[in-house]
Amino acid sequence: MEYNERLARFRQGLVNPFDRGENDRSTEGKNLPKHEVRSEIFSSESKTQSSDRAMDLGLAEDHFSRPVDWDNMKGSFVASDVEQLKQAIEECKRLILELPEHSEKQKDTVVKLIHLRLKLQELKDPEEDEPNLQVLLEHRFSKEKSKSVKQTCDKCSTIIWGLIQTWYTCTGCYYRCHSKCMNLINKPCVRSKVSHQSEYELSICPEVGLDKQDYRCAECRTPISLRGVPNEARQCDYTGQYYCNSCHWNDTAIVPARVIHNWEFEPRKVCRSSMRYLALMMSRPVLRLKEINPLLFNFVEELVEIRKLRQDILLMKPYFITCKEAMEARLLLHLQDRQHFVENDDMYSLQDLIDTSSGHLSCSLTEIHTTFAKHIKLDCEKCQAKGFMCELCKEGDILFPFDSHTSICNDCFAVFHRDCYYDNSTTCPRCARNLERKNEESLNP
Repeated sequence: MEYNERLARFRQGLVNPFDRGENDRSTEGKNLPKHEVRSEIFSSESKTQSSDRAMDLGLAEDHFSRPVDWDNMKGSFVASDVEQLKQAIEECKRLILELPEHSEKQKDTVVKLIHLRLKLQELKDPEEDEPNLQVLLEHRFSKEKSKSVKQTCDKCSTIIWGLIQTWYTCTGCYYRCHSKCMNLINKPCVRSKVSHQSEYELSICPEVGLDKQDYRCAECRTPISLRGVPNEARQCDYTGQYYCNSCHWNDTAIVPARVIHNWEFEPRKVCRSSMRYLALMMSRPVLRLKEINPLLFNFVEELVEIRKLRQDILLMKPYFITCKEAMEARLLLHLQDRQHFVENDDMYSLQDLIDTSSGHLSCSLTEIHTTFAKHIKLDCEKCQAKGFMCELCKEGDILFPFDSHTSICNDCFAVFHRDCYYDNSTTCPRCARNLERKNEESLNP
């Protein structure tokens, strides 16, 4: 009956028939069946619980959606967003401690906490504003794209979480740091030192004393002491100086001075800058052993063997340079990692000495020596034609200057059997012919 009256009023344009009055709203639950009333109550309770839970976690606001017009805002956010996220994070931490362990609610809260921290880090350190390459104090920093590898910042000594933090690596010395630590760096690139000063400290741990350093770190000038107050003093075995725990992480490296003087390869504790310098200098041939410590060859047989192999390779080099087949086969590229082996026989790198001690260099160099000799003496007829006959005995096979049983004239570089050369008291036949020819030319211009 009431519905018919409302319909009649609607026809007169006075009311919407579906707009129920206050009485209808108050009696809404009374007129519904019991099962519908119960379902609606439960629905209302679940909404209330989810709302309370969201308020408890501090997630009532949508912290996970990007601000409107992201591209135009350029990463600028109001401070209130950051503060609200911090409050929500603290609330999540509190709830995690209060909730029962291993419960579903606690697990959900942990997931919420992770998302909140990711969002907070994104607001503090937006990747969109970071350039891919930065140059600072001769460092060439390149933005890293790896998200899974965990590294340590060389500036603040904390972990770099690649998943949520932007970080850079110097392409020259491999110095790593957060993007937020870039403006705090005061250490120049070690590679510049390698380029301008390619030499080692050849004194074993040249200590000058902590008092000479004014009880400060040799690099960053932070106050240090042997007692650890205010900072622990750590000695670098390479430089002999003392450093703070931010510049000296107790890294270890093989010290060149101990290798040259004592043939000792035990890694010693060095500071961070020394570690990078030694790593960059590892393959540089800057050690002239016969000048620094010539007696080392008397005690290390492996060095004598390596020196003989290198001398033979230098004698083989002229054959390869003038041989078309050898140039096409690029035989000299067998030594591309040790180019100084085809330039001289007295310069060594620290890596050469390490490989000599382990026996690796002797094996690899012997194999290369065999390959080179095989080409000259067996595979290539043109190289065979450049061999020598012993003019003293005029017997035997073709001789080559790198054969172990031969001797070479220092003036004309003719090759003879070793026994023939030392037993014969006369001069070299080839030198005698050259001298005779010069005399004839002088008499008959």
